[in-house]
Amino acid sequence: MTPDRREPTVYLVDDDAAVRDALAFLLGTVGLHVRAFPDGPALLHGLNPGDLGCLLLDIRMPHVSGLQLQAELRARGVDLPVVIMTGHGNVDLCRRAFQQGAVDFLEKPIDETALLETVQRAIHAHLRQRERLAASADARAHLARLTERERDVLQGLMNGQTGKQSARQLGISVRTVETHRASIFEKLEVASLAELMRTYLNVTEPPEAPPG
Repeated sequence: MTPDRREPTVYLVDDDAAVRDALAFLLGTVGLHVRAFPDGPALLHGLNPGDLGCLLLDIRMPHVSGLQLQAELRARGVDLPVVIMTGHGNVDLCRRAFQQGAVDFLEKPIDETALLETVQRAIHAHLRQRERLAASADARAHLARLTERERDVLQGLMNGQTGKQSARQLGISVRTVETHRASIFEKLEVASLAELMRTYLNVTEPPEAPPG
């Protein structure tokens, strides 16, 4: 059955078939949809970058290592959080994985509870990131509807200016300022100054790119 596109997907990459099957079964017991691959090229061929979820990568694989695969995914702009697994963990590999944006680093044999908690945490972080990005895009679309003068008035609002202060600065009447403010609230579809500030900050202070 094809999963709902809103359903999280765990992309699992490990060259050991027994490990793949065991981890896929474990993740499936908590209702997670898993797509398992034997190596990096297979993942790159089957990956849907738009999916919500996370990547679970073995670090030691033939042809393309987990770190190399992680770097390639990052270069392609894939925003799925990455959890690295290894049976040969060391400080240098751990450091390199985190430098490339990994959200966690697990040593084999994998502790089942730790794995489930880590994957769920990564998926929840990815969902929050996607929601913030969507809010930022929506805010940009709304702000694009403002006229140049309305943008000036909005900036005054964000700076805490009164209607009189904005009118004096812009060389217009207080009544005109209030008219522009009403138009701003209508175009941005907000009902309070708090909502207005949230919309404004979603554009001026966008979320950081997610780890990948």
